[in-house]
Amino acid sequence: MEQNVKRRIKISVRNLVEFVMKSGDIDNRRTAGADRDAMQAGSRIHRKIQRRMGSDYRAEVPLKIIVEKEKYEIVVEGRADGIIQRSEKIIIDEIKGIYMDLTWLQEPIKVHLAQALCYAYMYGQKYLCEHKTEDYEKRIGVQVTYCNIETEEIRRFSQEKSFSELELWFQELIGEYVRWAEYLYFHEQKRDETLRALDFPYPYRAGQRDLAVSVYRALSQGRNLFIQAPTGIGKTLSTVYPALKAMGEGHGEKLFYLTAKTITRSVAEECFRLLRKHGLFFSIVTITAKEKLCPLEKPECNPEACRLAKGHFDRVNEAVFDIISQEGDISRETVLQYADRYQVCPFEFCLDISNWVDGIICDYNYVFDPDVKLKRYFSEGSFGEYLFLVDEAHNLVGRAREMYSAAVVKEDFLAAKRILKGRAGKAERLLERCNRKLLEMKRECQTYQAVEEVNLFAVNLMELFGELEIFMEEHTGEGDRKDQDVLLDFYFQVRHFLNMYENLDDHYRIYTELREDGTFLLRLFCVDPSKCLSDCLEKGKASVLFSATLLPILYYKKLLSGNMEDYAVYAPSPFPKENRLLLIGSDVSSRYSRRNQAEYEKTADYIRAVAESHKGNYMVFFPSYRYMEAVEKELDRGFDGSFTWQMQGSRMTEDEREAFLEDFDTRRERSFVGLCVLGGIFSEGIDLRADRLEGVIVVGTGLPMVCAEQEILKDYFQEREGKGYDYAYQYPGMNKVLQAAGRVIRTDTDKGIILLLDDRFLRPEVQEMFPWEWSEYGMVTRRTIGGWLERFWQEKGE
Repeated sequence: MEQNVKRRIKISVRNLVEFVMKSGDIDNRRTAGADRDAMQAGSRIHRKIQRRMGSDYRAEVPLKIIVEKEKYEIVVEGRADGIIQRSEKIIIDEIKGIYMDLTWLQEPIKVHLAQALCYAYMYGQKYLCEHKTEDYEKRIGVQVTYCNIETEEIRRFSQEKSFSELELWFQELIGEYVRWAEYLYFHEQKRDETLRALDFPYPYRAGQRDLAVSVYRALSQGRNLFIQAPTGIGKTLSTVYPALKAMGEGHGEKLFYLTAKTITRSVAEECFRLLRKHGLFFSIVTITAKEKLCPLEKPECNPEACRLAKGHFDRVNEAVFDIISQEGDISRETVLQYADRYQVCPFEFCLDISNWVDGIICDYNYVFDPDVKLKRYFSEGSFGEYLFLVDEAHNLVGRAREMYSAAVVKEDFLAAKRILKGRAGKAERLLERCNRKLLEMKRECQTYQAVEEVNLFAVNLMELFGELEIFMEEHTGEGDRKDQDVLLDFYFQVRHFLNMYENLDDHYRIYTELREDGTFLLRLFCVDPSKCLSDCLEKGKASVLFSATLLPILYYKKLLSGNMEDYAVYAPSPFPKENRLLLIGSDVSSRYSRRNQAEYEKTADYIRAVAESHKGNYMVFFPSYRYMEAVEKELDRGFDGSFTWQMQGSRMTEDEREAFLEDFDTRRERSFVGLCVLGGIFSEGIDLRADRLEGVIVVGTGLPMVCAEQEILKDYFQEREGKGYDYAYQYPGMNKVLQAAGRVIRTDTDKGIILLLDDRFLRPEVQEMFPWEWSEYGMVTRRTIGGWLERFWQEKGE
């Protein structure tokens, strides 16, 4: 940064007023209809109200004010919902769409009024400057407009302030922020110096430098980049390092490292610790799920159930300032330590810390999930110079479909009606009305049924939601605890359904399903999540989405960003190809029509051949628990003591998972085989290097089970892309196969075998999905596999 250019500390109007003015308790017993923007529905109401206003109403007016300090400047910016200017009269309008009954509001909520006052001061300063006047007694109207989303009823609160009054109020507000701005100035100055001086900590592996250069180029240009790179190349370091260098050159203000699993979060944390040893000054917080941070057995965020919730907001800012001043690596353990010291809720504390650090390691949810995402960064109209590193990005397709889909279950309406019986007449009637609508749909449904639209049902549901909101505000903490929890879960289910209903477009399909347990479901299914994900990614500057199994790359571009012009890189494996033996069994199949005793016996024979060919640890991945149990019986029947095995349980605890993996550390006189389910907890994200794992057998092509959703996916993409079967079955299946196979070779000294058991792996259309490294393979049968294995292990030094 040039010496004569002051560093800018940016903050949005919303974040400023919420940060300075928050106080009191955390209390989730109230549904917060008054002080929570109602997400997509609220945005729709904003636009509707704005369109109704006259020609003298300007909507979404960007405003910015710069507060000069000696060494830096504070930039406060945002968008005023509306500015009304009639001759000399000016009114600033702040619009809030809410679900609560407006008759409850006697005055505007403080933070909403504060936002309007901020915009009034900012616009007033702009007005005085443009009109070259010093009329500090100029009166400016301040108006907060509340609109009930269900009824579209409107209530406005208005007042007038002179510019001098607004200026005094704003100076007091910004004065509370100055200490924090000072911290950011000195911290970021030191950070950028170390980023510019930071060197890569190791000699580059083959292909690693090219990968890092591609990442830097994409981030500095503000582009999305998709990376297919094999396990072991060092993807984490190869993406984090160039992202830090880009930030050091002013190409980003905050780094988000997004993961799908705890183990990949740990890898990211270790990466930053490594770079700190080489001179990095860069603060990171890992956001941990509320359930894992909460001191209670089940989170109950209210002052009666939790002592930390009482007065939390009165203490939390001091706790945040202390931790960011003392710590650079803010892990779960560090958060808990400081939370205990200051007696604050560790989860809310962790979220507040994220405002003041340089990087955030978190689950996908905190950026993409409409219910969980960090509103301070990603709310309507919020943007920033954020850099997103999306690890194991192949997982994001399925996760995003879940995030942006929604469902209601008919039986839940009956349960809610039972709980409310005799206590909320209108809500009971609306529950019955919704139940009848679902009953009509149920009569037309055999197993599953496509539905064109649910507009009338949504109108009834919206009205019900408003009544639920009123009931829960009036009866906080009343009644049986279990009933309270059921009703609260139902409330959030309905809210999510309505929010996703506002999202409905051609990327969705609506269907009903009569499930095996007899319950009836209505689902808004997000078939193609690319638009929703792209909207989130566009809140930042650039993204890198990487995985060892991002094939075919066009499939992931289509579903993750929707932009076929995004950059893409294929990083070849840096490991010697002679260290891996790839074999395909041609005399075995896992097709549903051929799942019989004979096939189970063949699979068991292959497992014996592999385990007996070389003493070591092996993993076998099966298409289902049932298939695995059938083969296990065959192994048991022919057991001769030459090797042992352990089978994955269906609902393993964390301790049981650890114990299962520890079996691969035990030194034995004979081979050990772990029997697992393809696509399960052990088929990705585990790191068994060297002789901890020397072979993987994959049974079947991983095709998902035929069900309503997969068939809907198939029909949708057949109509649009002409590749319905590929999108619904083939691509997701092959991804699971590649993930499982990727457990074997993870370093340049690892040696091992990959055995694919299904004759469908020999088909050209399946081999088109193979990575480049799989261009050479051996075709085997039960009779010939022994020779292949013997030669391979002899060549490796046996």
